[in-house]
Amino acid sequence: RRLAATEAALGFIAPELEVLSLPAWDCQPYDRVSPTAAITARRMMALARLASSRSSAEKPRLLLTTVNALLQRVPPVSLMARDSLSAAPGNTVDMDALVQWLEVNGFQRTATVRDTGEYAVRGGIVDLFAPGLPEPLRLDFFGDTLESIRAFDPETQRTTHQLRSLDLVPM
Repeated sequence: RRLAATEAALGFIAPELEVLSLPAWDCQPYDRVSPTAAITARRMMALARLASSRSSAEKPRLLLTTVNALLQRVPPVSLMARDSLSAAPGNTVDMDALVQWLEVNGFQRTATVRDTGEYAVRGGIVDLFAPGLPEPLRLDFFGDTLESIRAFDPETQRTTHQLRSLDLVPM
């Protein structure tokens, strides 16, 4: 709770800071329950952001975490930088390679996307719920060209807005 409160306060006090939050797992070590997909997604997004870019004098970065989160192992920086995927409308993206990337990096194939870490393929459309995003995305392909990236409501399946780019990290 203090981590979330501190993050909110920093957003108000110092909006020029890029604040990354690395939460602890929401389960005990050696427990039979795995961490929730949302916590795993938040951890992976923070680690991918740390691996892919550097802070600057114009946009300093602050990492907020807890003692428990510091004690938990994380993947190496080289793995996080290598296994991230970026795309934008108009790019050439092999849909089969994208589906294989999703499988290898912890996403689960389902008939309908409802939760973080799930994806579905129907013809030239790939629906996926990427880590760190509040809504699932619909990637519309024409051959190997990514035509659009749209966020949609999982209940109504209606588009809510368009995105200019997509950055995916492993689950």
